[in-house]
Amino acid sequence: MSDRTLHPTARSGKIQAWEIIPEEATEAHEKKTSCGWNASSSVVRGAPQAAADREDSGGGQRVLLRGIFSVGKQSCDVQLTDSRLVWSPILPERPPGEDLNLNHQQKEEFLNLKDMFAVKMKRRCCAGKHKGGTLLGITLFICLRKGHNKLKDSAFDLGNTSEDHCNVWFKQLKEILNGFPNRPKSLKIIINPHSHKREASRVYSEEVEPLFKLADIQTDVTRTEYGGHALCLLKEFNLQEFDGLVCVGGDGFTNEVAHGLLLRAQMDAGRSTGSDFTPVRASLPLGVIPAGSTNIIAYTLHGVKHPVTAALHIIMGHTQPVDVCTFSANDRLLRFGFSSMFGFGSRALALAEKNRWMPSSRRTDFAVLRTLAKLKSESCTLTFLPVNNSLQMSQPDQRNKKNEQIHKLGNAAQWQSMNGNFLNVSIMAIPCLCSMAPRGLAPNTKLNDGTMALIVVKNTSHAEFVKHLKRYASFQNQFDFSFVETHSVQEVKLCPSTEGARCGDYEGGNKDLHALSTEAVFPWNVDGDLMEVASEVHVRLHPQLINLYGGIIDELEESKIKCSCL
Repeated sequence: MSDRTLHPTARSGKIQAWEIIPEEATEAHEKKTSCGWNASSSVVRGAPQAAADREDSGGGQRVLLRGIFSVGKQSCDVQLTDSRLVWSPILPERPPGEDLNLNHQQKEEFLNLKDMFAVKMKRRCCAGKHKGGTLLGITLFICLRKGHNKLKDSAFDLGNTSEDHCNVWFKQLKEILNGFPNRPKSLKIIINPHSHKREASRVYSEEVEPLFKLADIQTDVTRTEYGGHALCLLKEFNLQEFDGLVCVGGDGFTNEVAHGLLLRAQMDAGRSTGSDFTPVRASLPLGVIPAGSTNIIAYTLHGVKHPVTAALHIIMGHTQPVDVCTFSANDRLLRFGFSSMFGFGSRALALAEKNRWMPSSRRTDFAVLRTLAKLKSESCTLTFLPVNNSLQMSQPDQRNKKNEQIHKLGNAAQWQSMNGNFLNVSIMAIPCLCSMAPRGLAPNTKLNDGTMALIVVKNTSHAEFVKHLKRYASFQNQFDFSFVETHSVQEVKLCPSTEGARCGDYEGGNKDLHALSTEAVFPWNVDGDLMEVASEVHVRLHPQLINLYGGIIDELEESKIKCSCL
C-alpha cells in the first residue's frame, strides 16, 4: 500500500487530518474536531466494576508501564497492564486526616486493550507539512458498540510532550496490538463497481479504506469488469499472500465470491466436484462489505447494513464458521450458496434481471408486483432428508458434536417426499435477515447449526399469499398458515414437472439463450443471483464450510420499513 495518507474528505469529522506513517516514525496531525472519550461508554467503568472484573480474571493485573498523562483536561496516573489501560486523576493534597480513598476509587477508569485496533503518535503539524511537528502524545483508536448491533471507531488521547516517554509507551502498545490473534495484516479486496447505484467504489474509498489504513492493513484492490469476473480472478490469485478476502457489493456478488473461494479450495486440494463429493473448507475467511440493494448476507452477519461495522469486524478479526449448501444437477456441481428460492422468489428475480435498465428500487417493486399479479404455482416433486429432532442443540460447544451425529445418521434416516403445486419453496442454511424481514426469511435456522430450513408454500389464494408475505416484516409467525410447511433438513431434491412447460416459459426467461434446447428451463434464486436449470436439483448442507467476518448479533426489532408493493 504505497499511499498511506488519510485524505481529508475520507472520514468527515472523524479521523480527518491524520497522517499515518509506519512504526516508530508514525506521526499524525492533531484532529480538527474532538474525538474525546465518552466516560459513559460501555468500555469505561468505575472502580467497583473494575475491581469485580479483576476478581473474575483471577487476581491483579501485571503492570507493564506506569506514567503521567493528561486525559481530557486532567492529569492522570496511568497504568498499562497485559489487558487494560487504567487511569485515575492525580488529586491535590488535602488536609491531614481527610479520607481520599473513596474519592480516588470512584474516579478510576479503564479500557480493555482488546478493543484497540490502532495506536499512533499525535503531533501538531504546520500547514502543508506532513511530517514532524510538536508532539502532543499518543492516540489509541478503539472499536466501540454504537446502538443496535452497530460498531464505531473512536479515539482516546494520552497527552504527554516527552518524546522518550511516549516512544516507550508507543512501542509497548504496538507490541500488545500485534499480539492479538486472528487480526488480518493483509487483505485482498474485490469490488463490484456496478452494484446498487454504483455505490461500491464510493463506500469502500470513503468508509472502509481509511479504517484499513488506520489499522495498518495492507490491501490489494481489484475491481471487476463484468458478471463472473470475480470467479475467473479467484482461480488465478495467489491467495497465500493474504490473511483474508473482502468483497464489496450486494448479495449476488457475495455469492459469486464465496462460490469462487470455495471452488478454489477444491481445486487446490485436488478434490473432484461430482454431485456427492465432500468439499474441503475455504482457505481464507471472507468479509462482506454491504453495497447492494438488499444485503441479506451482510445483515445476517452483522445485524445491520453498515459498512463501518462490517469493516471493524474484519479489522478486529471477528469470524464465525458458517454452513454452506451445494447445488448439483446431473452429477455436476452448479454452485455453492447460502440460501435459495424456487417459485415466486425466483420468478421475481428473473423478471428484475430482465429489467435492469430500471432504477434498482423501482425494478424490485415492479418485479414483485408483476409476479404477484401473475401468481402461479409450480408443479414439482420434493424429496428431503429430515434432521432428527433429538439432535437439535443450541449450545455452541455442542454444535460440532451435533453435526457429526447428523451426518453419521444421514444414510439411516428416512427420506420423505411430497408432490403438488407450490407457490414458493425456500431452502436456506442461514436465517437471511434484512431490513424488511427482521426475524429473517428462515428464523428457525442459524449460521452454523448444521441444518437447512425447508419452507414450502403450497397453492393458495392471492390474498392469503400476500398475508403470508406481509408477516415477514413483523414478529408474527409467518409460517402460521395451513398452506405453509417447514422442515429442518440435511438434503433436498427438487424436480419440477416439465409437463406443459416450455423452454424459458417464465416472465424474464431468456428464450433466445435456450432456443436450441428441447428442455424447459426453470429459474432459481441463489443468494440473489439467478440460476437457470432444466433438471432436478440436489441441495446438500455442509456444516461450517467457510469462515465469515462478523460478530454475534442481537435480536432485531420489528421492521419499520414496509415494502411499498404490498
